[in-house]
Amino acid sequence: MSTPEKEVLVFSNKFHHHSYGPSHPLKVERLRLTMDLIGEYGIFDTSSPPWVEAREAGEQDVTLIHSPEYLEILKTANSGRAPSQAWKYGLGSGDNPLFPGLYDWSLLVTGATLECIRQILNENREIAFNIAGGLHHAMQSRASGFCYLNDPAIGIAKMVQDGLRVVYLDVDVHHGDGVEAAFYNTDRVLTVSLHQHGHTLFPGTGFPDDIGQGPGRGYAVNVPLAPGTDDDLYIWVFMELVPPLVHAFDPDILVTQLGVDTLATDPLASLNLTTNGFSRIVREIKSWGLKWVALGGGGYNVMNVARAWTKAWAIMKGVEIPDTLPRDFVSKHRTELGQNLTLSDRPYKINGAIADSARQMASSVVTKIKETVFPLLGA
Repeated sequence: MSTPEKEVLVFSNKFHHHSYGPSHPLKVERLRLTMDLIGEYGIFDTSSPPWVEAREAGEQDVTLIHSPEYLEILKTANSGRAPSQAWKYGLGSGDNPLFPGLYDWSLLVTGATLECIRQILNENREIAFNIAGGLHHAMQSRASGFCYLNDPAIGIAKMVQDGLRVVYLDVDVHHGDGVEAAFYNTDRVLTVSLHQHGHTLFPGTGFPDDIGQGPGRGYAVNVPLAPGTDDDLYIWVFMELVPPLVHAFDPDILVTQLGVDTLATDPLASLNLTTNGFSRIVREIKSWGLKWVALGGGGYNVMNVARAWTKAWAIMKGVEIPDTLPRDFVSKHRTELGQNLTLSDRPYKINGAIADSARQMASSVVTKIKETVFPLLGA
C-alpha cells in the first residue's frame, strides 16, 4: 500500500448543487474550474480518489462560533424563503441572498475545513487545502459579505478547544473581520489580515490601531493597503511583518485564507497584484514548514481563481508545472480565458501618484505595527 501524500485537497462535487444566483458575484463554478485545471495539469493526489470527500459539519461544531438563535434562522432559510426578520440576521440582501440549500452549502463548506484540520491532526498530513472555504465575514448571529457560517473561525475554535495555538493569516483583499472578532480577546490565536484599506472597501474595518484587547492585546494585526498596491510593495510589506510575527508566536498550526480578489483584474476591488506575486506569497508561507490548513476565499474573476489556486496547489505539492495552460483546458474555456493563456500575469502599470500614495501608506503601516505590536509579541 502506498504512503499517503503529505498534502491533500478536501472537496465535494456536492458544492456544485448550490448557487447564489446568476447575478451574484460569488460564482460556485470557480471551484469546478479550479479542480478541472488541477486535473489537466495532473497534480491531483496520485492515490485514488484524488481528493478527500467533504462532509457537512455537525451542529455541535458550528455552535462554537454561531448562536443557536441564528442557526435556527439559517435552517428556516434553507428552503430559500425568507424567515421572519431575515434582515436582522443579514439575510436577503444583495450580498447574502436567500437560496435553496444555503444552510446545506454552509455546513458542507465548514465540514470541508474541519476535515482539513482532521487530516492534519489525525492523518499526519502536512498541508490540507479547502478551496471552497475561507468564508471569513460571518459573525456570531449575522451573515455578511457572502458568508453565512464562518468556517475558519469554527475550525480555529475547535483547535483552541483542544489546546492548540493557531495563527490565522488572511491575504484576501477584504479585512478578515469575522475571524478577528471571534478571537479579539484571546492570546491563543494570532490573527493577521492584509487587506485593502477599510476607507475604500467593504467591510470598512481593520485599521492598524485594532490590535486586540484584554489578554488578546497584540494578537490582532491589521495591515491596510492603498488601492494600487502592486506585487513588489505587497511582498515588501508581507516580508517586513508576517514572518517575524508568525515565528514569534510559534503556532502549533497555521490557517491561511488565500483570497485572490487582490489581483488587478478582480471586479470588486482595487489592489494591483498578479498571480506571480500571489505565488511568491504562497512559496514564502510553505517555506515556514508549519502544519498548514489552507482555505480559499474571495476571487470574482473566475479564471484568476482557477489559475492562482492551481498554482498554489502546485507549490504546496512541490511540483513544477508549465506556465502555458493545458491545451484541452484552453479549448474548453477559450471564451472566459480571452488572451490570458498562462498561469503567470504581466505586471500592471499604474499612475505614478497612485504608486507613491500606496508606498507612503505601506511604509506608515509597517512602522506603526513594528512600534505597537512587535514589542507585545517579542517579534
